[in-house]
Amino acid sequence: MTSATVRLAGEALGDLGEPPRTLSQVHHSIPALGPSARGSAWRRLLVFVGPGYLVAVGYMDPGNWATSLAGGSQFGYALLSVVLVSNLMAMLFQAAAVRLGIGAGLDLAQACRRHFSPAVSFLLWVFCEIAIVACNLAEVIGMAIGLNLLFGLPLVAGVVVTLLDVLLLLALQSFGFRWLEAAIIALVATIGICFALQLAWLQPQLGAVLAGVLPQPRIVTDPAMLYLAVGIVGATVMPHNLYLHSSLVQTRRHEPSDPGKREAIRFATVDSTFALGLALLINAAIMILAGGAFHHPGAEPVSELAEAYRLLSPLLGVGIASALFGVALICSGLSSSVTGTLAGQIVMEGFLAIRIAPAARALITRGVAIVPAIVVTAWQGSAGTNSLLVFSQVVLSLQLPFAIVPLLLFTTRRKYLGDFAFGRSTSMLLWGAASVVVGLNVWMLQRMIFAG
Repeated sequence: MTSATVRLAGEALGDLGEPPRTLSQVHHSIPALGPSARGSAWRRLLVFVGPGYLVAVGYMDPGNWATSLAGGSQFGYALLSVVLVSNLMAMLFQAAAVRLGIGAGLDLAQACRRHFSPAVSFLLWVFCEIAIVACNLAEVIGMAIGLNLLFGLPLVAGVVVTLLDVLLLLALQSFGFRWLEAAIIALVATIGICFALQLAWLQPQLGAVLAGVLPQPRIVTDPAMLYLAVGIVGATVMPHNLYLHSSLVQTRRHEPSDPGKREAIRFATVDSTFALGLALLINAAIMILAGGAFHHPGAEPVSELAEAYRLLSPLLGVGIASALFGVALICSGLSSSVTGTLAGQIVMEGFLAIRIAPAARALITRGVAIVPAIVVTAWQGSAGTNSLLVFSQVVLSLQLPFAIVPLLLFTTRRKYLGDFAFGRSTSMLLWGAASVVVGLNVWMLQRMIFAG
């Protein structure tokens, strides 16, 4: 691409000078070796490893646990195909977020503010803030349940404790963004190890697991299974993660040339795809564990995290199994809390151009999520919190179209992204995946409205 083409692409993006940066304290803070520098491709790739894992934790948060646990205990391995397809679609959408962030130098919130009318942009911001609060709600409840199971901390007290937990990891940013990324990767690795051990003790039948990966007609003919499948899609394809990723990839200071941008897009996409592959394995492990341990003909399905915790050790015959489940649940809630707070900061700064300290943003978002969590846990206990977990995922799924459609508009049209826009075949694949997600969510909404 010539310099004239680059200039035209910038004009197409509405680039009227250097745009205000979200996460300005870490923007381009990590130097990356470009294609013109000496060093192997592996060395250049390692610089881009990190943002994908911050995004991936959203795909294994306590809300995902609730849907995978319910699906596995009720239908065994039959919904593994939904987990697989949902994660594959998420990989596509995150690749689009990478392309927008690096190719345009804008995150999704900034792009919406620049190209849409103020009224539309404001409406999208409201929807996204609702989704972020709903996500924080799931994280608060998940961590509170984990603290209750492992340490006997009352649920209400656990909810209050979560107000401060995210500030501990955000403090790592003062040492550099790489430290925060390393902490998140360590938490993800801990979750993976916990479930790997549990699956080793469970020893599920490989043939039955592989059969579950293949889509089955009854997924769309059985109303109960279809409804739960829609919930899994909503819990997997997280809307605010698209805003998050399009900003996080800009923490790398890559070469500003076209070859430098293209290599950065390629390496960042590899990072996110590999990280989401690990998230897929963990999500599948939760469902396999639930299907192998709790799915028995004639038995009541296990739908509560606390119930699963109590039953795991006796069923697997290993005393530490339940404790590992609780540790993984706390790590899941803590890691997704951090990324949810970052997403909140990105969305507010991108849509409204308002700067707010990360700690203040964390307290505001958590405070809004904690109020309903405290009310429900104080009034109904564990059963109420599990209902709230499911409801939070419904809210997330309903917000999905308002994030996916703008993202694909910006990344599949040369009008917005110039020569960095996706080609025809990839664009068709992306819009096809978006149609599936939007269609499923519309179906779920009408089922909710006409359920009575």
